Amino acid sequence: MRPAIAEQVERLLGGRTRDIRLNGELAQLFGERSWPRTAKIIRAWMVWVSVLDVLTLGLNAILLPTQTVMSMLWPASILPPAALVAAIAFLRPHALWVQGVFLLSAVFLILLSVALVGVNTGGEFYERHLTIMLFVAVTAIIIFPIPLGWAMAIGAAALGIYLVFQLRNPGIEAGSALAGTLFFASGVAATVVARRTATIFAQKTFLLELRDRSRLAELTDANSQLELLARTDPLTGVANRRSMMETLNHFWNEDLKRTSGAAMLMCDVDDFKHLNDNLGHAEGDRCLVKVAGIIQSCMRDERDQVARYGGEEFLVFLPGSDEQEAGVVAERIRSRVEAASLPNPTSRVGPWVTVSIGIAILMQNSELVSAEHMQRQADAALYLAKKTGRNRVMVHSPEADEASD
Repeated sequence: MRPAIAEQVERLLGGRTRDIRLNGELAQLFGERSWPRTAKIIRAWMVWVSVLDVLTLGLNAILLPTQTVMSMLWPASILPPAALVAAIAFLRPHALWVQGVFLLSAVFLILLSVALVGVNTGGEFYERHLTIMLFVAVTAIIIFPIPLGWAMAIGAAALGIYLVFQLRNPGIEAGSALAGTLFFASGVAATVVARRTATIFAQKTFLLELRDRSRLAELTDANSQLELLARTDPLTGVANRRSMMETLNHFWNEDLKRTSGAAMLMCDVDDFKHLNDNLGHAEGDRCLVKVAGIIQSCMRDERDQVARYGGEEFLVFLPGSDEQEAGVVAERIRSRVEAASLPNPTSRVGPWVTVSIGIAILMQNSELVSAEHMQRQADAALYLAKKTGRNRVMVHSPEADEASD
């Protein structure tokens, strides 16, 4: 959700509920969100009004004289087509003004049809059907989740039809017609107010949903950031030891049987303590950041993982790697670190920063060992690389285990 929309949502929710007014993009979003439900209600209402009109006409045909039924027939025939057209119009979204034209036109014709049935038949049916017409209008206002202007238009149309035909009613005086219209007007007005209140609460619910969705997105993003921080070494930006342990556990539990072997590289910066003592911890930190970046750049693809495992140690995990591939990656790391010419003037290897690397290999058909055992093997190979002169790559062998012992 855009910041401007989020700000508008907070402002509306911070005020009084009765003052909620949706404008612009918020009104459009509310319309899109509520349209399926609104359209379904309108279609159902139109269908039921048509069914009731047909059933009522059929019942009257059984109970009333033929002449009376014939006088009802032509005005009653207006209702079903009008309702059917409106129901079809609300099968898919249209512009708001188009929806308004279809709905208000259909409702007006329906109200007029009900009123004309009574007017055309006369007698006791005259006022009865005018009252039924008002009831139909009230149900439409209550049931339709529509804008306030549309509800007011339906109410005004119903009262207008009632007043016009009551003024022409030979059975009552004009004063009675006006009094009856005012009486029913109060009920219609209360219904419109109730419709407005229901719309406000629907809009408030929509605003609350938007706010909750926005806060959930912010919380999810914050949790993702925290999770990333918890899995990342704050100095070098590569994965930390915890993250590497999770990667190894997942591989051993889920992927080991489907992968053709794996390799571990234990990389250690040679004479790092001398660098810290001679050049200071700030330069030592800069060295670790550079070395981490070099190691990361030597990975084959996104499957390979590198983590800062200790102070100046980095553990590299290469799933699906054999001894030859692991050796190529390790030598690439060693040579690129040396070529970077990072200063370490008191190193016993030379004036530049170098790394020693121990490799442990897990072949697909070899004896299955644990991740911890492979780490010990890589450590043993690293120990031998340190012992035999540093700035070199050594692959684990039984001799490496014996040397470390």
